[in-house]
Amino acid sequence: MKIAFILVRHPPSRLSPIVPEVMQRLRQRGATVTEVMPDEGVTDLGALTVEHDLYVLKSGAETALSLAGALHSLGATLLNPYPVAALCRDKVMVTRVLQAAGVPVPATYVTADPHRLAPLLAHSALVVKPHRGSQGYGVRIVRQPDELAAAAEQAGRPVYAQAYHQPDGLDRKLYCIGGDVFGVQRVWPVGSYADKLGRPFSVDSELRDIALRCGRAVGIDLFGLDVVYSDGRPYVVDFSSFPGFKGVPDAAARLSDYIARTAALATHPAARLEPFS
Repeated sequence: MKIAFILVRHPPSRLSPIVPEVMQRLRQRGATVTEVMPDEGVTDLGALTVEHDLYVLKSGAETALSLAGALHSLGATLLNPYPVAALCRDKVMVTRVLQAAGVPVPATYVTADPHRLAPLLAHSALVVKPHRGSQGYGVRIVRQPDELAAAAEQAGRPVYAQAYHQPDGLDRKLYCIGGDVFGVQRVWPVGSYADKLGRPFSVDSELRDIALRCGRAVGIDLFGLDVVYSDGRPYVVDFSSFPGFKGVPDAAARLSDYIARTAALATHPAARLEPFS
C-alpha cells in the first residue's frame, strides 16, 4: 500500500516524535510511505493526480488543507476525510455542530466587531481565540472591555469568543483512536515537552460518552478534544481532527495500526488486519 503524510516541518526545538515513529512502523509493515510538505515547494495543480492509496492530513497549515481539498476532489482517500478536516479547522462551524449534538460547550459568540462583546463581560470573562487556530496560539482571557481590541487583533477576524469557566484543576485531553478513548491531564499553558505529555488518567463513563458523542456528531473516530471541569461540570473547549496524541500509551503503535487498517480498506474493502495488542 502507498501512504502519503501531508506535513509541515517543525523547528528542531519542537519535539514531535510520534509521527516519525508511525511512519517507520508503517514501512516495517511493507507500506510505501511518502512525506508531502506543501509549504516547501510549488504544486502544479494541473498536474496533480492521486498517487497514493491513503493521504494522512497531519499539517495544520492552510496550504495543506487546500491541497487535501484538491486531492479530495480528484477522488483521493484521506484520513480524516477533507470535509471533516475543513469543518474541524473552523471553530465557528464545529462548535455549532457539537452544540446541536448536545455536547456541553461554553456559551460561544462570533462577531466582526470585538467591541460588541463588551456587554457580555458583565456576566463572565471571555476566552478569545483564533477561529482557525490550534495549539493554544493566540488564546487570551479577557476580563475588561478595553482588552477586547488587543485580543481580537491577536486572534484575527471573525472574533470567536467563549464564556470563561474557571477550571477546577488541570485540563483534560481526550483522544479517540478507533473507538478507544484515552485521557491525559495537562497544565495550560504548556511550558515544556514534559508538560505536553502530561499524565494519563482513567476516563470515566461521562467523559467517554462526551468524547464518542463528539465523534458521532462530526463523523470520525480519530480525533482529540479538550475538556475543562468547572464547578464540577465538564465543558468541551476545543476539538481537533488529528491532534498530537502525546501522552497516549503506545500512541505510535495504535496510530500505525489504525492508519494501516484504513489504507487496507481503501484498497481492498474486504481486507481485515489483526488489531493492536
